[in-house]
Amino acid sequence: MLECVPNVSEGRDVAVLDAVAAACGASLLDVHQDPDHHRAVLTLAGTPRDVQDAVRALARAVVERVDLDRHEGVHPRLGALDVVPFVALDSTAPDVAVSAAHRFGEWAAAEVGAPVFFYGDADDRLRTLPSVRATAFRSRQPDLTPARLRPGVGAIAVGARPVLVAINCELDRDDLALARDIAHAVRERDGGLPGVRALGLHLASRSRAQVSMNLVDLSRTGVQVVCEVVRARARDAGADVERVELVGLLPAAELARCSADFLAWSGLSPTQTIEHRLDHPGVGVSDG
Repeated sequence: MLECVPNVSEGRDVAVLDAVAAACGASLLDVHQDPDHHRAVLTLAGTPRDVQDAVRALARAVVERVDLDRHEGVHPRLGALDVVPFVALDSTAPDVAVSAAHRFGEWAAAEVGAPVFFYGDADDRLRTLPSVRATAFRSRQPDLTPARLRPGVGAIAVGARPVLVAINCELDRDDLALARDIAHAVRERDGGLPGVRALGLHLASRSRAQVSMNLVDLSRTGVQVVCEVVRARARDAGADVERVELVGLLPAAELARCSADFLAWSGLSPTQTIEHRLDHPGVGVSDG
């Protein structure tokens, strides 16, 4: 079983997102859209063949409808189809994700007209997605370059990685400086929590600030731990966490680690797990 979590640089035009989602067919488990990030995160899962077919159809729909040259949003991005990570849900077969990433990258460069940067286990140097964002077209050239660039498409970061959780903590006030301070405190590269990547972002539509996080090593730092640290830091500054937002899905094992009190506070539920969506076909769509 293979999972793919494409990130699309469109979070506002419902018609575009409906078309992109429809292109994925039965492999689509979830769509999460966010107008401030101007981004949508889709979760696909199924056999490797089914997932490859779905993400290729998604890519075609994106490049026909999303113009990166007109894109504005608070989230960093390289392309209209910005990130395409593959995840082997069977931990005994990690090479399946690497192979899928390489096949999709080769197809995308040839058929979509986008430069491709590999990351994670799909990259021979195991470079991270943040590294791609920091070095792309500066100190690092694409791994694959199309014969002809397609305008408005940008580049695609294609990776293979373990399961991660993307989760946001929205503060109860519009204090970007505080959100950035908390992000600095919790992210691993600045001496914070292991396996945590974090940004402080402004949400114009909600007049709030947000700590946006990826938890890339759940065995070391889980959802409850990081959200409680963010809440404690916010309270120390006289603020609080107003809302916890899951981006996409999370594994059932991670939800099982959370206390009943935390689940009641955060609003996370079994319907937001990968396993539940696989057992209950039909896509869930949530607004950011």
